[in-house]
Amino acid sequence: MSSASGKLVVGKIGAPNGVLGWVKINSFTQHPTDIFDYIPWFLGDSRQIKVDQWRTHGKALVAKLVGIDSRNDAELIKNLEISVEESQLPELDDGFYWKDLIGMQVVTSKGYNLGTIKQMFETGANDVMTIKANDNDAFGQTERLLPFIYDEVVLEVNKADNTVTVDWDPGF
Repeated sequence: MSSASGKLVVGKIGAPNGVLGWVKINSFTQHPTDIFDYIPWFLGDSRQIKVDQWRTHGKALVAKLVGIDSRNDAELIKNLEISVEESQLPELDDGFYWKDLIGMQVVTSKGYNLGTIKQMFETGANDVMTIKANDNDAFGQTERLLPFIYDEVVLEVNKADNTVTVDWDPGF
């Protein structure tokens, strides 16, 4: 999930599915069907849209959106991001959302400041942090990509101190 202007991207519209306006849904939520718990959706241009129906289709999710009534309509919204208002997300007792990690400082267990998290993304194997290195990085790095794997790479996320502590060689 990524954040922009009080909205969070939780998925993306995929290819049309059939001729009646159904579309494939690419969910970025932890449990793919959770995307349908967040209503309303906002599409790429902040256009608000409602889900009329949805179902699983094999391993895929497909949905019929209100006002999208033909394959041509579905083609027009293909590849648009699906966003929801941040306020729609439940409060977490323990844990964090990706949006909470953006802007945190990443520090090695030996105290070296690697920089600031500017983006999070999923690769399939694991989540990845994109870290903008500090201007005075001793290793000449401008950006680092670190896997977000708890207990192997990520040792601690401290929201109070705005830091993520990692077991990582700063020269890598």
